[in-house]
Amino acid sequence: MKATIETNQGTITLKLDEKKAPLTVANFVQYARDGHYDGTIFHRVIDGFMIQGGGFTKNMNEKPTRAAIRNEAMNGLKNVRGAIAMARTSVVDSATSQFFINLVDNDFLDFTAPTQAGFGYAVFGIVTDGMDVVDKIAKAKTGNVGYYQNVPDEPIVISKITVG
Repeated sequence: MKATIETNQGTITLKLDEKKAPLTVANFVQYARDGHYDGTIFHRVIDGFMIQGGGFTKNMNEKPTRAAIRNEAMNGLKNVRGAIAMARTSVVDSATSQFFINLVDNDFLDFTAPTQAGFGYAVFGIVTDGMDVVDKIAKAKTGNVGYYQNVPDEPIVISKITVG
């Protein structure tokens, strides 16, 4: 399955792996089809690490979400450059709508053991086109907004995510 992330910086195309990450892909697709991502931002940008989005408006208001999903990090997919994965809190099964795209190989985010420290972050797809856009976003000047760090000074807006 393909997904397209339209941003004010350009378009990013993804190949979603519904075979290895069926719950995660279904969750992402439902948020996209519901229009949840429309008008959200990449609110956490760390060059040399990842860009994260899907949960906040450009005013840094968190959008309401559905219930958290089970973490599928043990699916064999790796947090390599261009891989999209679910963001979560320190709770293993806490992912809702937020996702991140890896800027480099981040093997320390991969599943290593069924423990709190070893569970990792569920990869569910890969960028197939638009990695230049991802890299452009990574270079955004960032600062702090309230207690949030690494927030782009100029909002990087997701206008729409389409799937199909």
